[in-house]
Amino acid sequence: MSILDNAIAQISPAWALKRAAARMQYDALRAYEAANPSRTHKAKREGRSANNAVFAAGKSLREQARWLDENHDLSIGILDRLEERVIGANGIVIEPQPRNKAGELLADFADELQRRFAAWSLKPEVTGQFTRPELERLGLRSALRDGEVFGQLVRGKVSKLVHPNPQGTMFSIEALESDFVPYELNEPTKRIRQGLQLNSWGQVTNYHVLLDHPADSVGFRYVTKEVPAANMLHLKFARRLHQSRGVSLFHGIITRLGDIKDYEESERVAARISAALAFYIKRGTPDMYTPNDSDSSREIPIAPGMTFDDLAPGEDVGMIESNRPNTHLAEFRNGQLKACAAGTKSSYSSISRDYKGSYSSQRQELVEQDESNRILQQWFVAGWSRPIYREWLRMEQLNKIDPLILPPDLDPRTLFDAVYFGPTMPWIDPKKEAEAWATMISGNAATEAEWVRARGRNPTETKRQRQREVAYNRENQMVTDNDPGDGSEKIKQPVQPPRPDNSDDE
Repeated sequence: MSILDNAIAQISPAWALKRAAARMQYDALRAYEAANPSRTHKAKREGRSANNAVFAAGKSLREQARWLDENHDLSIGILDRLEERVIGANGIVIEPQPRNKAGELLADFADELQRRFAAWSLKPEVTGQFTRPELERLGLRSALRDGEVFGQLVRGKVSKLVHPNPQGTMFSIEALESDFVPYELNEPTKRIRQGLQLNSWGQVTNYHVLLDHPADSVGFRYVTKEVPAANMLHLKFARRLHQSRGVSLFHGIITRLGDIKDYEESERVAARISAALAFYIKRGTPDMYTPNDSDSSREIPIAPGMTFDDLAPGEDVGMIESNRPNTHLAEFRNGQLKACAAGTKSSYSSISRDYKGSYSSQRQELVEQDESNRILQQWFVAGWSRPIYREWLRMEQLNKIDPLILPPDLDPRTLFDAVYFGPTMPWIDPKKEAEAWATMISGNAATEAEWVRARGRNPTETKRQRQREVAYNRENQMVTDNDPGDGSEKIKQPVQPPRPDNSDDE
C-alpha cells in the first residue's frame, strides 16, 4: 500500500479496502485485454449456471435443430454421417465375455448369450416397430439433434402391454423424445428442476414424464407420471458440469447453418432470374420514345442463332449481364462447411462429399475423425447400450419359456462382462492397412481379434467360418493349404486331368 493508502486506512479502513479492491480489478483488466470491453471487442460473457443457461435456450435450440434436420440438406448429412460412423448398419456390436473361475472364456455360453440377445434385438422396444440397430440410430440422432433422449426400462407384466419379443423375455424399451420431460416443470420446494427431481447431491431420483407428447394433446396441461431413476435411461449431450438437461450438438453452428441455407437459396434464385433474362431494346435519347408507336408493344420471337434486323432508327440491343452463378460460391461454402465440421465432431470430407487429396491427407483426416467417433461411441455405450444389455441379461434369467442355464463353473462376477464396439475407421488402401496389421500382430503389438474388430466383424464368428472354409478347401484340394501348425506346407496345386492323345498342345 502507498503512503496515501496507509493514511486513509487510519481514518477509514473500509475506504482503503475498496481502493485496494478497485486497484486489483484495474490491474487485472490491464493484464488481460480480452476482459476489457472496447469499441472493437464486445467481451460477451456467460455468468449463469449451466441449468439456467439450458433452461433459457434449450427448447429454442432443440426446435431450431429439428427444423434444420427436416429442411436443410447439409444438416441432414451431418447427422446421417454421425449415425453411420458411431452406430453403423449393425448397431453397437456386443460380445459377451463370461469366464470360468480359472479366468477362461466360456465360449459356448457366450455364443448362447449372443444368440439370445440377437433374437431379442429384433423387437426390443414397446411398439415393436424398430430393431435394435434402428432404435440405436434414432436414439443417437435424437440425442445429438435435440440434446438428449430418454428410454424407460419396462420390465415384467405391465397393464395393457404385451412385450413384442416372441422369445419370452419380458423386457422392452420405451424410447421418449426430450419433449416428454418438460423444461417448464419446476417446483423448488420439491427439488424438481426442469422435470427432474434431484436430491441434495444433485442425483436424479425421479423423472416427471408427460403421458402424451405436448404437441399431440388438445388443451394441453401437465399430466405427468413419476418414473424412478433406476427405470430410466437419460442420454444427454452436456457441455458443462452440473448440467441436468442436454443441449443440441448444433448449438454453436445453428446460426451458421441457417445463413448457409439462406445464402444458397438466394444464389439459386439469382441464377434462375439470370438464366430467364435475354435482352432489351434501348433508344438513344428520351425524345425518340413515342408511346403511340405501333411497334411499342411488338413481340420479338427468339430462337437459337437468329438474326434480328428489325431495329428502328436510334435503337440498339442491350444484353442483361449477371454475375450469377457466383464463381466464388463453392469456395465460400467449403470454408463454412469446415467450420461446421469443427463444431459438430464431424469431418469436412464426409459432410461435403469432397474426397480430394493424397492418401496421407485422407488418412490423417480419418485418424483424427476416428477419435471423435470413438468418444461418441463410448458416450453412447455408457449411457444406452451397456445399461440395456445388462438389464436384458437380468430379465433373461427370469425367462420361463426358454430358461437360461448358467454353467456350473461360471464366475458370477463375469456374467455381465462384454465387449462393445461400433464401426471402425474405414480403410483407404486395404493392402497398406493389412500389411500394417500383420506387422503389429507379428510384433505382439496387436491381436487377431483386434484386427477382425477393426473391420467391423465378430472375431469368434470369423474364426468359426474360416475354420469351416479351410476344412472344406482341404477336403476338396481347392486353394492354398498353409498349415497353421508349422507353416511348412506349400501351395497344393489342383490335380490336372490327363490330356487326351489328340490334344493340340505342344
